[in-house]
Amino acid sequence: QVQLVASGGDLVQPGGSLRLSCVVSGNIFTGAIMTWYRQVPGGQRMFVATISRSGITQYDESVKGRFTISRDNAKSTVYLQMDDLRSEDTAVYYCKAQTLESIYWGQGTQVTVSS
Repeated sequence: QVQLVASGGDLVQPGGSLRLSCVVSGNIFTGAIMTWYRQVPGGQRMFVATISRSGITQYDESVKGRFTISRDNAKSTVYLQMDDLRSEDTAVYYCKAQTLESIYWGQGTQVTVSS
């Protein structure tokens, strides 16, 4: 059974940093494109960053230069390093695994940027 468990969300001051993790079980990780999304209350789930099976990355313009997505295939884990956080980064962050057969979502982790 495939399961994605996201963690690392917290309350942080503007300008601070956080690292989110998403551990994937179910033996799909190496074949999956991994993506982070975020969602604010009442809003749509929005793309943040993605990393391909070979490590190619793409970012939304709003986070480019501040966030870094990476993956550790040995640990079946995708990370999102978030630096220079701003109040507008406040959201629930979700990880997604996409394989040729299906799409899987994690449960979300709350990031709050506030002084």
